[in-house]
Amino acid sequence: MRALRELIGRQGFERKEIANAQTPGGSAVPTDTFRDPYFLDFLGLKDAYAERDVEEAIIREMEAFLLEIGNGWAFVARQKRMTIDEDDYHLDLLFYSRPLRRLIAVELKVGRFKAAYEGQMKLYLKWLDRYERRDDEEAPIGLILCTETSREQIELLEMHKDGIIVAEYWTALPPKAELQTRIQEIYRSAAVRVTRTAIEASVDPAEVD
Repeated sequence: MRALRELIGRQGFERKEIANAQTPGGSAVPTDTFRDPYFLDFLGLKDAYAERDVEEAIIREMEAFLLEIGNGWAFVARQKRMTIDEDDYHLDLLFYSRPLRRLIAVELKVGRFKAAYEGQMKLYLKWLDRYERRDDEEAPIGLILCTETSREQIELLEMHKDGIIVAEYWTALPPKAELQTRIQEIYRSAAVRVTRTAIEASVDPAEVD
């Protein structure tokens, strides 16, 4: 009950719905899997930090991170090396979700989302699917965590079709009233995007002509 009250107090339902807004019909990402934003205030990061600082703090506070990030996740690897055409690439964090029966690749970014991150994550997921996925598992999916998202850009890229979702992470939380206001604003914006997408999908091209 304590964990449930904490989730409710931290806007758990709204954050799942915001993430679900990125996964309309035809998505390779299961609904109710992710949240947006993630609250990583327990990492103890200050105003100025690098991606490696976030990664090290997550490893240090892994139990709290797993409670925030998703149910039934298990840590697999940090800086997972992937050799492609004799070049080495390193995925920040790799997890396995028992409920979903699939690997989850996590990339940590400081700053606003950039379209180039899409190609990077696609490459990692293809490699994991070829070399790490077992026969009884579903296809790997990716989570790109940024300190700021570009929601319209993400919507246009339609990364959900390739099993990729982008979410913000906050390392410091505002006062409760401000937090609720900010989450509700993002939630309303997500609801508008879902409605607009549904309307566009229902329009018959012949009727437009």
